[in-house]
Amino acid sequence: MLKKVLRRVVIICAVIIVALVGIQLYLLRGTPSKAITATNPSIRYSNTPTLLIPGWGGNTWTYTKLINYYQDHNVATNAMVVRVAPTGNVQVSGNIKGKQNPLIQVLYDWNYSTTYQPQVRELTQVLRVLATKYHVDRLNVIAHSYGGTELLHAYIGSKTLQKEIALQKVVFLGVPVDESFGTNTKYTAWLFKKSHDRMFKTMLKEVKEASLPKGLVFYNWMGSDEGKSTTDGEVPQIQSLMLKTLIKHKHVKYHQHIFVNTSHTELHQHVKIIRRIEHVIWGKD
Repeated sequence: MLKKVLRRVVIICAVIIVALVGIQLYLLRGTPSKAITATNPSIRYSNTPTLLIPGWGGNTWTYTKLINYYQDHNVATNAMVVRVAPTGNVQVSGNIKGKQNPLIQVLYDWNYSTTYQPQVRELTQVLRVLATKYHVDRLNVIAHSYGGTELLHAYIGSKTLQKEIALQKVVFLGVPVDESFGTNTKYTAWLFKKSHDRMFKTMLKEVKEASLPKGLVFYNWMGSDEGKSTTDGEVPQIQSLMLKTLIKHKHVKYHQHIFVNTSHTELHQHVKIIRRIEHVIWGKD
């Protein structure tokens, strides 16, 4: 009797594991690419890629709506999908060569860690592969939540990447830069002195020696969830506003905006925000 029970438990566990693996593989399939024609009169076309970085637990779904919108409106095409494993192994499908406004969709095989630090290492490897194997030397970025935190740490912490890739326009969507502070904290230029975020303090030191490219523009966009004026429901605005302190001594153009009645997830799902990203990255005006 005990053997039968154990056998059933083993079978049930095996079925659950197989189902979970199947779900994870489905979530990491990547958004299908659709060719575009450079005919949209409001769009400036070039071969500069735009990297799409998801946040904690983000997957194909994160940017599918955004990608499909851009492809349907002849704005940009999802030319490449890059998957990276916890080991740092990078798998690439597609090609950006000869594409107009190519998008590069990053997918982490596992991004459910209690900290974003493993993804910093993985994203660093992705950027190195793009630079060395695919000759990417200029890059726009759209990053949601921890995806933006990972980008900051990967880029500011690597003089090699700063030499290899010149970031152009970076759109941060609900990105926590310093997680020391909560919703009741008001931003001041000297707030960093009260920080107890070890990773933020490390960046403050690294950014002093960092060679950030001329012309780099940061768009720091935050949400204000319904009834919660200082948070998008997940990330307090103050944690994003600390980006201003991080780059205050650098020649980086900085713009910020708070979208009212917009949750953390809606920052990459609302069409009005998708269209605004289109304007700042590829718009002719």
